[in-house]
Amino acid sequence: MYEVVQAVLNSEEKIALHQLIESLSESGNRYFLRNEILLAFADYCHRSQKPGYFYRSSSLGKLIQHTHEIMLESDNVWFMVRPWVASQQIWRWGADLEKAELMTPQALLEARDRLVGRPQAQIFEIDFSSFYKDSPKISDPRNIGQGLEFLNHYLCDELQTDSEYWLEALFEAIHLHQYDDIPLLVNDRIHNGQELCQQVQQALRFLRLQPPDDAYADFHVKLQEMGLEPGWGNTVGRACETLELLDRLIGSPQPAILEAFVSRVPAMFRVVLVSVHGWVGQESVLGRPETAGQVAYVLDQARSLENKLREDTQLAGLDQLGIQPQVVILTRLIPNCEGTQCGLRLEKVDDTENAWILRVPFQEFNPNVTQNWISKFEIFPYLESFALDAEAELLKQLKGRPNLIIGNYTDGNLVAFLLARRLKTIHCNIAHSLEKPKYLFSNLYWQELEDQYHFSAQFTADLISMNAADFVITSSYQEIVGTPETVGQYESYKCFTMPHLYHVVDGINLFHPKFNRVPPGVNETFFFPYTQTKSRQNCTRIQDLVFHHQADYIVGNLQDPDKRSILAVSPINSIKNLTGLVECFAKSQELQAKCNLILVTNKIKASEAKSPEEADEIEKLHRLIDHYQLHDRLRWIGVRLSSADLGEVYRAIADKGGIFVHFARFEAFGRTILEAMISGLPTFATEFGGAVEIIRDEENGFLINPTDFEASTQKILQFLHQCDVDPTLWETLSDKAIHCIREQYNWQLHTQRLLAIAKIYGFWSYISRDSREPLMRYLEALFHLLYKPRADLILEQHKHR
Repeated sequence: MYEVVQAVLNSEEKIALHQLIESLSESGNRYFLRNEILLAFADYCHRSQKPGYFYRSSSLGKLIQHTHEIMLESDNVWFMVRPWVASQQIWRWGADLEKAELMTPQALLEARDRLVGRPQAQIFEIDFSSFYKDSPKISDPRNIGQGLEFLNHYLCDELQTDSEYWLEALFEAIHLHQYDDIPLLVNDRIHNGQELCQQVQQALRFLRLQPPDDAYADFHVKLQEMGLEPGWGNTVGRACETLELLDRLIGSPQPAILEAFVSRVPAMFRVVLVSVHGWVGQESVLGRPETAGQVAYVLDQARSLENKLREDTQLAGLDQLGIQPQVVILTRLIPNCEGTQCGLRLEKVDDTENAWILRVPFQEFNPNVTQNWISKFEIFPYLESFALDAEAELLKQLKGRPNLIIGNYTDGNLVAFLLARRLKTIHCNIAHSLEKPKYLFSNLYWQELEDQYHFSAQFTADLISMNAADFVITSSYQEIVGTPETVGQYESYKCFTMPHLYHVVDGINLFHPKFNRVPPGVNETFFFPYTQTKSRQNCTRIQDLVFHHQADYIVGNLQDPDKRSILAVSPINSIKNLTGLVECFAKSQELQAKCNLILVTNKIKASEAKSPEEADEIEKLHRLIDHYQLHDRLRWIGVRLSSADLGEVYRAIADKGGIFVHFARFEAFGRTILEAMISGLPTFATEFGGAVEIIRDEENGFLINPTDFEASTQKILQFLHQCDVDPTLWETLSDKAIHCIREQYNWQLHTQRLLAIAKIYGFWSYISRDSREPLMRYLEALFHLLYKPRADLILEQHKHR
């Protein structure tokens, strides 16, 4: 951006910049974000009658298009500029705009503190940059989130560059594999990499002479004499393929060969999924509203993982040794479980052979709180003791150390960090949705929000766990680094201030290959196309519930139930923006004439709300419905539905040629988007978040701006008018939506990639010459010096309840 800034300084465009800054100052504000900046600049161009090119193509236009923040001080103007995704520059202009300087992150953080009236001469600084300086680094921002592919190429290059070292490292990595005390792959008859090469070739000469379908039991003695233990394959053909991959990898390293070989290495037998704060149960529970999506994700992931691990174990020939893989969902036991199974220590996961929900109670030092459900914003004081107690319970249940621990959300990731550190296990971080970017200025004004949200503990925990993890799984690319127009969720942790607490100078390395995009799938037992009529159950009952039934958990009685319907399925909070959707619908008579609006939530009464925010949104929905007199064109169903019933709700709307609208202000990914699309509903989803990677606008769905009611309404109406003219259009889009989800968002693909990543990062962590110990020590210091004192303050509040 240096050339662009200099071009503005050295031209008459500096006058335009001065006038723009003056117009911003007149608003009375001192802090402006991207949307405000662009609107102000567009208004300035219009008022000043600038030529059409000026808004985007002038030097000032280019600068403004890349500017995400402007801060006004009496003697300085600060610009936070993103020349490209995952890259930020700070420019400070003098008040007279005669000079612009490139500034450090520290200077920007100090300016932000002054902005909110909380400057501090000395403050704790968090900086992770030195821990990543010698790590491999992705150079092209477009490849961020493709860590597996990057590491495969990197390791193959290393194998070729320093083949002697890496051959020995490869041998050691293979040699260490065992299940408890059972050696796998290689035994002590092979002493080094060269001998491994020789024995692999000898084994291949032997196996190629045997019938390919012969079972492992028929040739295992001969392989053991060569130094090769079980794990290569359950048949001659399978073992031969695996050994050929290793032979080719040693002789001519290629990324595809490395990935194929490592994916066959039997390294994962015990996997733990940590999801602490929710009501983690199955159909009768499935989370609270704030965690329902996460619980569904974890259950589906556990089923798919257990199935894949059993398949891999059998293909490796290890089931003959009595090896049975196990998946455990670790959560908290809730004594006051309100009639659910969340008070049971152990619960088998449906449709699995060896996947379990293991519940561990919080310690009883604060029973008035710990015996009940605890909000995700309040749970932090209990996580350390939970992790220590859970360690013993896990080892007892698994009968050994886990090979992989996967954290979910802030609390689960912090527990995963503590467990993985103690058990020396591979640690995967999955955030699902980071809270920091959801709440505008949540870090700047954390003190005002602390009593309700406790962001100081949460953001600190996020920093610790995301840096501690061996690898990070995200559902979308934008979750990491956003888009040219928006800052990514993880990117928001790169540089920020929490005034009077700490400055984060460099909070996360976005170019590190630990980041991997692995989108989730859909449970097709419950969510499948409306055309699969033989698989559908309870159709009549759900049709009645959606369109006719009257009860105290339903608002509205449709005048014309046969009209097309707009469906929205969502928990109730300000981010999901159901109130915005109702208001958008209410302000369009044409939309009301063509459609009914169907809202499916978990409740309709403010008295049932679990937070003040939820109660406010419920009351606002009632006010909007009453004010606009929508009772005969809107149905609001507020009842907890099973997954089977919810799947049928989507299909009931599809039967009548309806559509699905996801009107959230921001959505990290959007599970309901996948559910609606695979059900066959044409889907309109927010352009702010992960939907931009699911939906190709006007091809397999539509992207809308929920802050622009008129444009959103027109986009919906345009599609419906086209469907009236060409009835096949609805079916065409429906088919494309179904095909998209089935091809790209299924749990088999997710699990296959997740395990491949876990294995390659396990391999990398073993053979890497870079020690992570200094980083881990630094993280432990942050845990004890920053996190624990904040958690203790929450505990003191709880003791007075």
